[in-house]
Amino acid sequence: MSLDELRELLERHVRPDLTTAIDGVRICRAEHTASPESSMSGTVLAVVARGGKRLALGDRVYEYGAGQYLVASVDLPVTGHVIDAAPGHPALSFGMTLEPAAIAELLLQAGPGDLPRSPGTARRGIAVSDAPHELLDAVVRLLRLLDRPRDRKALVPLVKREILWWLMTGEQGDVVRQLGLADSSLTHIRGAVRWIRENYTRPFRVEEVAQLSGMSVSAFHRNFQAVTAMTPIQFQKHIRLQAARLLLANSPNDITGVGNRVGYDSPSQFSREYRRLFGAPPSLDAVRMRGQAGPAAAALP
Repeated sequence: MSLDELRELLERHVRPDLTTAIDGVRICRAEHTASPESSMSGTVLAVVARGGKRLALGDRVYEYGAGQYLVASVDLPVTGHVIDAAPGHPALSFGMTLEPAAIAELLLQAGPGDLPRSPGTARRGIAVSDAPHELLDAVVRLLRLLDRPRDRKALVPLVKREILWWLMTGEQGDVVRQLGLADSSLTHIRGAVRWIRENYTRPFRVEEVAQLSGMSVSAFHRNFQAVTAMTPIQFQKHIRLQAARLLLANSPNDITGVGNRVGYDSPSQFSREYRRLFGAPPSLDAVRMRGQAGPAAAALP
């Protein structure tokens, strides 16, 4: 029953910009399948009510459908698209931003033995599971508050905490709990990811980022690849190319200039790596984007 009501609520409250009156909550509706698009995942919970989604991170592929959820504990460069959608039978999904501070607060309030002990090593940054009834029920009650503006201020924080609790105690609890642990391996990798995103145009040595993360080079490599499914250099390449694609949407005739702005000295290397990621060279992809609203806003929820 929760899944039926979830679909009805999502249909009723979806907006063109995907946002809702509840901060950090998004609704996605799609009537057609589409070509895969690249974006950043964000740190999110995504629950599918109808249809499905397929997401690629490095060499890993995740597929999740109705009654399943995905959690992303790091903001990662992913490629994703909707599957199993058609006019009259649209794909519907719910998304909620995961806030490390809220998870940390719940960790502090949990009693001894309430939560399993998290492993010291970083887990994958993305995970998929079947959604238990308790989680679906809490998501439905959160969406019901869209119809009750008087009650939202008081009740939204409580229901969000309940959702986080079911995640933290569920099958992917290790992934979610690491978000709230200041000294977890995931926290150090999140810091490295943030540093690379902020400095993606400049070359760097892996040893430099490992030192910034407070890890040995071997531990950094191991944990970074466990979370992101990429080496640090591959990760930087994905960030550069995604930034280039956004720039090309506004400057489609300046292929060489865009390549230089994101850190490529060689136009041929830029074109080759761009085509490998997006399936077309920069010039053709820019033409294709001119006929659209632009790159997809997000692969998630």
